[in-house]
Amino acid sequence: MDHVAGLIINSPADTAKNIYGMPSVLSILRDKYFTWDAWANFANEGEKPQLKKYTYFPLIEGNTYPLAGTEMKVKAFELSHGNPYKSSAFLISHDDSDVLYLGDTGADEIEHSDKLMKLWQTIAPLINSGQLKAIFLEVSFPNEQPDKQLFGHLTPRLFFSELSKLKALTNEKAFKKVSFIVTHIKPPKHQSEKIKKQLVLGNTLNLNLVFPEQGNQLTIN
Repeated sequence: MDHVAGLIINSPADTAKNIYGMPSVLSILRDKYFTWDAWANFANEGEKPQLKKYTYFPLIEGNTYPLAGTEMKVKAFELSHGNPYKSSAFLISHDDSDVLYLGDTGADEIEHSDKLMKLWQTIAPLINSGQLKAIFLEVSFPNEQPDKQLFGHLTPRLFFSELSKLKALTNEKAFKKVSFIVTHIKPPKHQSEKIKKQLVLGNTLNLNLVFPEQGNQLTIN
């Protein structure tokens, strides 16, 4: 809900558009959120009447799709978000430049999964060629959070652990050019400040870390 609340609340005043997602995600929007019992069905599937402001566009993992009304393309990958629950990563491409956005995800070692390693193996050639410019990756809790209470999220330690695996698959010079935008830092303020401090002090990989601020434009070269 923390990821789609804005979409739902603003839907009465929103413009018509596609909602791109993996089928497992779209089914939750269709069956749980955009229903007349919970809100109103602004989509093109599910309970009737269907207001059809939104059109569900399913993404099959590994396939590339054009994003309507843009010159961009998207490819989706499945992530593990508190096994067996799922999340998604999106590789967005425009000409010869890509960015990778990961939704909520746990580390492979905690999830008993290989989802992240498979993703790293897929994108490593894009880093080596200089095509992948940035990776958006979450860090939700400080290092003190017990593994059993991560609920499919990363800590600074796990963030660096996973990215060290990616670094091992890439050319060192090319890897240094990638920007890593830290997302999903959870409140309260004292905890978010602790997470940022742990990321800065623990950055032995010398990553180009970016901490986005709401309302400020990011420029990625």
